[in-house]
Amino acid sequence: MRITTGKYKGKLLAMPKGIRSTQEKVRKAIFDILGDVGGLSFLELFAGSGGVGLEALSRGAKEVVFVEKDRRCIEKINKNLSLLGCLGYRVIAQDAIKAIEQFNRNRQKFDIIFLDPPYYQGLSKKTLQTLCAYDILAPNGLAVVQHFKKDNLPDGVGDLALFKQRRYGDTFLSFYKKG
Repeated sequence: MRITTGKYKGKLLAMPKGIRSTQEKVRKAIFDILGDVGGLSFLELFAGSGGVGLEALSRGAKEVVFVEKDRRCIEKINKNLSLLGCLGYRVIAQDAIKAIEQFNRNRQKFDIIFLDPPYYQGLSKKTLQTLCAYDILAPNGLAVVQHFKKDNLPDGVGDLALFKQRRYGDTFLSFYKKG
């Protein structure tokens, strides 16, 4: 896997074995739709390889927080961050739902939240509901959900409204805006 654009364009990334990483064309599409993320805070839940958060750093995000509970994945994320010499990040070894609750307790908000939970476990909808319950998305913030094509996500959850959806094979990207 390699970074598609920005400061680290073309850099190869170490990948943990046995995970489904976000394909290059899907990562590129995410940022084509999001536009300029320079100066924004970015949260990657269920980070896995950290590829989407690394793209955000490459494109100028001021802060990227990676949340992942699998130690093998955390090792690879840290290795990639070190190899690239990145600044402005945190890696949190924790379950995504518990991390959301902790961010809320700390009154931390993010401009963009990306989540790519494991497929076939119903975590996309549950995590969206948790995001609304704990309000860690900044005003006018965006939540992006990468999910399996058969996961039916709602048009709205709490104060999040679906405004765009794209399909890439079996993968869907659903974009929600707060407000």
